[in-house]
Amino acid sequence: MAQSYEILFLLPLFLLPLIFFLLKLCKSSKIPQLPPGPKPWPILGNILHMGKMPHITLTNFAKTYGPLMSLKLGTQCLVVGSSPSAAIEILKTHDRILSGRHVPNAFPFKKSELEKSSIGWTSECNNGWRYLRTLCRTELFSGKVLESQACLREKKVKELIEFLRSKEGQLVNLGELIFATVLNMLSNVMISQDIVKLEKETEDGGMKSLIREAMEVGSTPNISDFYPILCKLDLQGLRRKSMVLMSKIRSKTWERIVEERRKSKVSGSSSQHDFLETLLNNGFTNDAIHQLFMELFTAGTDTTTSTIEWAIAELIKNEESMEKVQAELERELRESYFPKESKLLQMSYIQACVKETLRLHPPGPFLLPHRAIETCQVMSYTIPKDAQVLVNVWAIGRDSLIWKEPEMFRPQRFLSSNMDFKGNDFEFLPFGSGRRICPGLPMAAKSVPLVLASLVHFFDWELPNGKCSIELDMNEKFGVTLQKREPLLLIPKARK
Repeated sequence: MAQSYEILFLLPLFLLPLIFFLLKLCKSSKIPQLPPGPKPWPILGNILHMGKMPHITLTNFAKTYGPLMSLKLGTQCLVVGSSPSAAIEILKTHDRILSGRHVPNAFPFKKSELEKSSIGWTSECNNGWRYLRTLCRTELFSGKVLESQACLREKKVKELIEFLRSKEGQLVNLGELIFATVLNMLSNVMISQDIVKLEKETEDGGMKSLIREAMEVGSTPNISDFYPILCKLDLQGLRRKSMVLMSKIRSKTWERIVEERRKSKVSGSSSQHDFLETLLNNGFTNDAIHQLFMELFTAGTDTTTSTIEWAIAELIKNEESMEKVQAELERELRESYFPKESKLLQMSYIQACVKETLRLHPPGPFLLPHRAIETCQVMSYTIPKDAQVLVNVWAIGRDSLIWKEPEMFRPQRFLSSNMDFKGNDFEFLPFGSGRRICPGLPMAAKSVPLVLASLVHFFDWELPNGKCSIELDMNEKFGVTLQKREPLLLIPKARK
């Protein structure tokens, strides 16, 4: 009899899992339909489906499941748009609801800090975000500010050209040098001085290797993002590694400068008129400045460098396009020996080459992930609250329904088109659109053509070991930015 009572007592415990399952089943049956997608594995979901090149994987999935699909990564819901119509719904029609952010667990800053001093990673587009974005737009990226800084950017590019002349006939890592140049362009605007030296970057990779490593850590698939319950454990050690890298970058670059400037300001001896001065005048703490600088430097340098690297590689592979760029520059630069930003705006072919590079090799193949701040309906499907939402701009840029010969580098396709990358043409979104459009777009639109034009105007480029252009490796390496898998190692030959 006693044993029977024990069984009756234990029976509800055995039934609990079944009860929970039935309740969940009843609850899920009331949820409107998610977008279609590949069947997830138990517990893992679709994690194993993603592979090392998720932008290609999701492009292929879209051919089966349509322009809006959903996947399960661990416990997290992922929704992916892969067509202009899906991009319009995500970035325009439902922009407010889908403009949140998931902060990766590897990010070394507290969410409370990000809410005060981040442009890209605030959980929602709140008042603090609007204030900071407005400050950056007016003090860094406005037309008036960029025009006043044109001579500074041109000076940094001239230094690059002179350095390359000293290396004529020698093998150089062009990406390292482009990175150092772009970094110094930005640092002069922000803290009124260079951060790196060209020679040092060629020796050990310097800041570029640190920033690239930090971005690789941030883009590494993290079990803590797939299963938030494991966040505090940091099982892969990515958060700890990220904190170490960020500390190195900060101490190696601007930390001392911020401290000195703050002391100068207290003593009344500061005479600089740069972005750091603006932040100090607006009461930003050192931690807030470090967070914002980290964001601006990493986003502004790696994406620009990658775009120029891909552009040079494509022009080397496509000799006819290279000759057309050089001919345009020779024709238009008769009176001014060195390329000027104002002049480059009028050169249609080199602008078309930049656009074509961004179409084939968008710096961020998915942009930065969005988050649904509340449940909404998109294209007759339900996007649940807190779902992560991606726009596969890599897939859109290679869609044969939109682009003729989409895999080919054909700058001429933009010569007879008014299509631009400012977020209004949803067939072409390398910088995104809507609230979360890249704030540095105006600066990139000037920096990329300037560096690219100077490199092809003053030099012919040869591959090492007598290789011909057809042998140039054009494979990709997936990360926060879409990089060349192999660095661009070239030999500069001065052009007359």
